[in-house]
Amino acid sequence: YEDVYFPAADGVPRHDCFGRGVRNTLLVWFHGNAGNIADRVDNLGLLVRKTGVSVFLFDYREYGLSQGRVSKAGTFSDAEGVYRYLTEERGVPPEKMVLFGRSLGSALAVYLAATRPVGALIVESAFTSSEDVANLYYPFLKHLVKTTASYRTKELIGQVKAPVLVIHGEVDDIIPLWMGQEVFRAAPEPKEFYLIPGAGHNDTYVVGGDEYFSRLRDFISRWVKG
Repeated sequence: YEDVYFPAADGVPRHDCFGRGVRNTLLVWFHGNAGNIADRVDNLGLLVRKTGVSVFLFDYREYGLSQGRVSKAGTFSDAEGVYRYLTEERGVPPEKMVLFGRSLGSALAVYLAATRPVGALIVESAFTSSEDVANLYYPFLKHLVKTTASYRTKELIGQVKAPVLVIHGEVDDIIPLWMGQEVFRAAPEPKEFYLIPGAGHNDTYVVGGDEYFSRLRDFISRWVKG
């Protein structure tokens, strides 16, 4: 693994980790709200070993060793900075890039795939919008949650021009299954839905086991050559 430091689109310094696989495909991982790179090392290692792809995992501002103050607008700059760094400085062809977004990261992966060319998009435990999540947990604050830096996954995924795989745990108690289903329905073809029986929000790859990684490997192999 290689530690990488580079700025986001607005210049904020960031920390990232590059795990090298045997294939020429690069999976760019947008992680969820809780934890940082260190909390994903086991999952990253399994992805590299079981799918063969290289994995680029990064921390949002104020996560881990990345600097700055966390904000919704800032996470969009983080995502744009990652794409620019990989395509311009590392020379990764967009068609060899798979964006993988988990929970919070699903919104950023969808945003990037809707505005930039990529080889494929995978979203896991995806929510429809930040407003829908806020209304789910804090309905009494409904009039306060609309912001200009909203996460609009369901709205934006229709603009993606790449194959889409939507993954969701059957008993996710944080982002309900119906949200993942709504995101899937809004996605363009070609698309696939992978429901993991018995999985919650944070244990998808554990409960899914070998089938989980096989589904990822097969989807990536089908749409991204090399």
